[in-house]
Amino acid sequence: MFEFLFKYPPAVFSKGAFVFLSGWPRWILLSASLAACFALAYFFWRRQTRISTSLKGARSIALWALQSSLVVLLLLLLWEPAISVTALQPQENIVALIIDDSRSMSLPDVGESRQKQATDLLENGLLKNLQKRFQVRLYKLGNGVERIQGLKELHASAPATQIGQGLRQIADAAATLPIGAVVLLSDGADNTGGIDFETMSEIRRRHLPVNTIGFGREMLSKDIEVDGLDLPAKALEGSRLQAQVTLRQSGFDGRRARLTITSGGAVVASRDVIFQHASEQVESLEFNAGKTGVKDLEVRLDPVPGEENTQNNRLTRVLAVDNSKRRILYVEGEPRWEFKFIRRAAEDDPALQIVSMLRTTQNKIYRQGISTPSELADGFPTKPEDLFQYQGLILGSIESAFFTPLQQQLIKDFVDRRGGGLLFLGGRWALSDGGYNVPPFNELLPVNLPPGTNNFQRTFVAAELTEAGKKSLVCRIDDDADKSADHWQVLPYLANYQNPGTPKPGAVVLANIVVGGRLPLLVTENYGRGRTAVFATGGSWRWRMQQPASDTSQATFWRQLLRWTAGATPSPVVASTSAPVLEDNGQLKLRAEVRDLAYLPAGDATVQAHIVAPDGSAEDIPLRPEPLSEGVYTAEWNATRPGSYIAQVSAKRGAQKLGSDMVTFRRENGVAENFHREQNKELLQKLADETGGHYYTPRDAHHLNQEISYSQAGITAHEMKDLWNMPAIFLLALMLKSAEWLLRRKWGAI
Repeated sequence: MFEFLFKYPPAVFSKGAFVFLSGWPRWILLSASLAACFALAYFFWRRQTRISTSLKGARSIALWALQSSLVVLLLLLLWEPAISVTALQPQENIVALIIDDSRSMSLPDVGESRQKQATDLLENGLLKNLQKRFQVRLYKLGNGVERIQGLKELHASAPATQIGQGLRQIADAAATLPIGAVVLLSDGADNTGGIDFETMSEIRRRHLPVNTIGFGREMLSKDIEVDGLDLPAKALEGSRLQAQVTLRQSGFDGRRARLTITSGGAVVASRDVIFQHASEQVESLEFNAGKTGVKDLEVRLDPVPGEENTQNNRLTRVLAVDNSKRRILYVEGEPRWEFKFIRRAAEDDPALQIVSMLRTTQNKIYRQGISTPSELADGFPTKPEDLFQYQGLILGSIESAFFTPLQQQLIKDFVDRRGGGLLFLGGRWALSDGGYNVPPFNELLPVNLPPGTNNFQRTFVAAELTEAGKKSLVCRIDDDADKSADHWQVLPYLANYQNPGTPKPGAVVLANIVVGGRLPLLVTENYGRGRTAVFATGGSWRWRMQQPASDTSQATFWRQLLRWTAGATPSPVVASTSAPVLEDNGQLKLRAEVRDLAYLPAGDATVQAHIVAPDGSAEDIPLRPEPLSEGVYTAEWNATRPGSYIAQVSAKRGAQKLGSDMVTFRRENGVAENFHREQNKELLQKLADETGGHYYTPRDAHHLNQEISYSQAGITAHEMKDLWNMPAIFLLALMLKSAEWLLRRKWGAI
């Protein structure tokens, strides 16, 4: 219908430019149109006294508007309107026809597979019509594109779909071949997370339109999928971890299934989940990291009767459990019970070591937990390399003036640059009573301190978890979350408390003090590369002294808070991979961020990765510096075998060793096509829109042959399409005159 009225397909109007072929100036057209309209207006005004009263006022204006529109339309036609459009030259351009040959195309939809629908569409006229105007090259798409001679070479057997890689190959070929357009027949199930920016930029630079034809249902009617697993890649030995599992489902609202995490075949966590009405939900599972080593963790969801696809009910991740100690420097300004019981809790944790400075008199410091006699012999560190050897820092009841301006800046750098954890405790010389409401401490604190002093009170108060605290592993004093929350309600009163002020935006309040109203007790916040926290009391020792010897609440809480403080502190070398699991594609990008002992970017280091494969074989590869990011080194590598890999990345500057880090990853074959089996219409439509193409369903794909001709890629020529003889023009003129006649007849003027 559109082409019948407007003579040309929509692509001509969307991609062309409106022009006049007469060569006459446009200002004459505008002047003539205005003159005609004014002349008609004058004519109607002069006749006001002689015409019937039925045509006066608004009726007269309506007739004037219809006549003026017709005159302007006729004048417009005299200027010979046309569309200037760039069109591909017949038989001089190549159309790259890419057919998805991955396993997901073998899935049945409406009685036949997606690939059968695609080949039927091509064989039923689409391919022949394209070949009449263009040279058509056939490609099959898997991990990339591969040229084929006929549709019989399609088997829907490729283990993965990499649309971005395939389009990059076509864009590279367009440098030497007159490729005028790309047609992609696919379900859009890309296994690489989308199309990278570089590929899209190259396609746009070549003005190469990508037209997409989507196959498959946009949502499976009955399916459950484990869509994501958010889990730390590293953990300290014995740490309690929380796995965030993302589930997607359709057709199973209100149903129940068992969610389980296993390690080496042994169940480490399991619970039932109920599927909500939303299509996506996040469930958490908590478990103990266990002993040191590299572990393959699998999260799986038991199949539910009626599922269309049960192969997407599990995901695997690699967890590296470390047994190295985290050293925490604890600076305390006075002997007190809190100091004693914090140290005692840490002594029972093999992953923690507290090195303490206790001020016993005004000029005397008592050191504990030191590694060498010279450690802290001169007091609090004044050099980055001395302070940065610790992973955590605790400031107890010690006034801010105890630290020199240099040491205060060093504490800030410890958190911001080194990435360490800083914990502020309550006390009579702490927080606002200790003068911490000045830079840089007021910047580091996760709270805005109240003005003045005398905010420390020796009054028994109860502690109460917030909703965030009930979910946080820091506050988990029982394996069961509900039992832990109940246990907090019966903990003995704290011996004292301190008003810490109000939480800053972005800070998280995990516990409150119940005193009249509520004051924050435990507040955490991320700062720079590290983290800070306030525990606004010096009286949690009563949780140990006022409970039976068998109750370990106080020790458990402090071990977890200390692990939070120091556990995530990075080493000078931080290694990472482009993906934790490589699904049917071994291409991997290793990245290392390297800093010196002062934790400044080291751009002149020598960085190497020692990679151990699943079969025990090893390979050393160098990492090259990134030119635009100082201290960042990268390398690309191919993991050819399925299984878990360990990469030990080390860096040195000359003969000086800067540090090392271990990163784990895993390759799995035959799994990528099990996930996201529905059509990814959003990706296909966005790809077409951003490259100047169109998205089609199989039903409307017959428009492709006409619209594909108008492209700026390949060998093109400018065409002028006359508009004066469009049926829509004559129909509009007829409608204007007919409307005038009908109105005159209605108003009795005929």
